[in-house]
Amino acid sequence: MPRPIRIAAQILPAATPSYAAWRDTILRAEDLGADAIFGYDHFEVPAVTGRDEKGRPITDLNPDRPVQANFESWTALASWAEITSRAELGLLVGGAGFRNPDLLADMARTVDHISGGRLILGLGAGWYQPDYTQYGYDFGTVSSRHDVFVDALERIEDRLTKLVPPPLRKIPVLIGGGGEKKTIPAVARFADIWHTGGELELFVRRDAILAEQAQLIGRDDREIERAVSWVSQEAADGFADAGATLFTVTVVAPMGGYDLTELKAALAWRDSRR
Repeated sequence: MPRPIRIAAQILPAATPSYAAWRDTILRAEDLGADAIFGYDHFEVPAVTGRDEKGRPITDLNPDRPVQANFESWTALASWAEITSRAELGLLVGGAGFRNPDLLADMARTVDHISGGRLILGLGAGWYQPDYTQYGYDFGTVSSRHDVFVDALERIEDRLTKLVPPPLRKIPVLIGGGGEKKTIPAVARFADIWHTGGELELFVRRDAILAEQAQLIGRDDREIERAVSWVSQEAADGFADAGATLFTVTVVAPMGGYDLTELKAALAWRDSRR
């Protein structure tokens, strides 16, 4: 059976007027019918000024830029697990270098139980330097962060088998990133969901690489759900035809309020595709 089209809302705490406003938007998104709700894992709000040719964020690293309101991700996830009842929950994506992997596995198991088995464990290698430097983590290099990332995935996978009680289900692992030499082989090995950015042509090329990498290790790549960001209905049609089934709408709080208009449009598109 083909996977159904699903819509996620990534509801950012960045510049939120209050925790209550953020929390209430989580509940509104679930009430509207979002299939999943994601946060992010940044200690400071990233100043993204654009994307490069590979879809990677271009950021402003000026240390004097104004500090915006923000909240920590995993403590928020635990609260969402209590107040919601249907949508899957997770981060898009957690930073592998920010927490001991064995502890993170235990955190994930605990939130999985709080939510009744609705957690998605999102993980990435990390990319925003101020997250590291402002909180005393070693930023390292792209290569060293990837090594930390793979080590974390291995340790999490192992620790989840040892916890008592175990998770309520096999917690889906979502890996974010599109690096063709390192990230995609890790996706083929560990991921249940793969989230990537970039234009449709880039997605198609990377998707073919993922299929090849999965075949090399004897895995059926159809086990891995393809996820992308929502841009427009026209763009979503192209990605859906190319195999993407999970589309994430980013919801921000400009000028003090969260606007769910785009999420409503994406949900209507989902229902029309189904």
